[in-house]
Amino acid sequence: MNTETKASALRAARWISTLLLTAAANLGNASELVTPVTLVVDQSLPAAQAQQQILAARRYDTFWNTGDEAMARAALAADFRDNTLPPGRAQGVEGPLKASRAFRAAVPDLRCEVLQMIVAGDRVTAALRFTGHFTGTLGEHQGQGQAIDFIAMDIYRIADGRIAEDWHLEDNLAFMRQAGLVGL
Repeated sequence: MNTETKASALRAARWISTLLLTAAANLGNASELVTPVTLVVDQSLPAAQAQQQILAARRYDTFWNTGDEAMARAALAADFRDNTLPPGRAQGVEGPLKASRAFRAAVPDLRCEVLQMIVAGDRVTAALRFTGHFTGTLGEHQGQGQAIDFIAMDIYRIADGRIAEDWHLEDNLAFMRQAGLVGL
């Protein structure tokens, strides 16, 4: 790696670090927020915009990690739209709140790790990993402590510092197999 490339990489790392620290300071007690393992930020974005987008995404991902509905309400726009809405789920902020409650009834120790977060334009993409144990109930099925470990991808469109839209895809088949709800 040449000197110019090293210098550019160092500037990028400092820029991202500054973004995270500023976003954390803006939240107050940001130690409660999940931190992505890998963060990639388009450096052509204005720093304030990138900070808002990272903060909104971290709040929403923290909601999935903890079940703290205040985090979801702080992250989602009042007119939030889920573009991959499953049948029977309400559109708007109440949809994810209800989904989280139902999933946590099945997997009370649910955790969500942000493996990678990519910020570009008005979008944030998050690669997520969900883990826990199926000890609760899902519909009429009682868990027996089965380990749960599956991935999901989210694309958030951020407007005015909040998630206006979401596109979500998760590996439901892996979850259903691990929970013993479908055959291998």
